[in-house]
Amino acid sequence: MKNRKELVKTISIVIVVAIIAIYNFVFKEDEEEFVYNNIIVGNTENLNSNKNEVEKNSKIKVYVIGQVKSPGVVELEEGSRIEDAIILAGGTTEKSDLSKINLAYSLEDGQKLYVPSIEENFDSEYLTTENGEGILETTKEENSSIININTADLSELCNLPGVGEALAQRIITYREENGKFKSKEDLKNVSGIGDKKYESLKDSIKVK
Repeated sequence: MKNRKELVKTISIVIVVAIIAIYNFVFKEDEEEFVYNNIIVGNTENLNSNKNEVEKNSKIKVYVIGQVKSPGVVELEEGSRIEDAIILAGGTTEKSDLSKINLAYSLEDGQKLYVPSIEENFDSEYLTTENGEGILETTKEENSSIININTADLSELCNLPGVGEALAQRIITYREENGKFKSKEDLKNVSGIGDKKYESLKDSIKVK
């Protein structure tokens, strides 16, 4: 009789353990599948969102006019140079004067590029941005002796007081690696330009 009770007790324990194990297996699997699906869906949405954002921001548009064969708006990859925009505008005409343009300058969305002619006395900015009325236009320099350190090429920078070719090249390299100077004081971030050097340059430069 005692053995029978023990057997029944053992069988009952085994049944209870089996029921618990089956319950945990079934519901845990459903829970893991639910969590797994949520993670996959969430990641997919984030990846698609990031992909769309990158694709949206990877293109810029620039308006090219002047001595080019096909004036108009061209679409380029972000980080493209003036040279790239001119090529997409069909290249230059025989009357173009590229000596006044920094072909290696990085472009930004919404800019207007003007390629001058060798026949004109060019004293305007060749690269401008949108004005307050939403019209792109070339504007006169307030003072032609003031150097725009965001657009000046090597020879123009060498015209600054106390700036030789080596320092001018460091200014260009810094600009290409870090983007446009936000203020004149940012010039002090260039190796070789300390407070004293900046003081001698600040009245001869501008950022635009």
